[in-house]
Amino acid sequence: MTNSKFDELRKKLDNESWPAIYMFKFIVPSDNHKIALIESFFEDDAEIKMQASTNGKYTSITIRQVMLDAPAIIEIYVKAAAIEGIISL
Repeated sequence: MTNSKFDELRKKLDNESWPAIYMFKFIVPSDNHKIALIESFFEDDAEIKMQASTNGKYTSITIRQVMLDAPAIIEIYVKAAAIEGIISL
């Protein structure tokens, strides 16, 4: 899977030792369907924390999960990028 948008991230991740706990952070419009889609990308044992914005329009989602390698992380970011309105941090 080649995606130039993620080349810089891939280079950083290739310097890490795997498996390791990785933290994902997303901001998404507060829509239950979109939040459920993001949650579906992760294992049941992933640590997921959510925080609604002050006005409730957006939800910040922080997920910590043991990842096996850099391509697995990139795969999740590629899936997430397909969700309308999402911001990946």
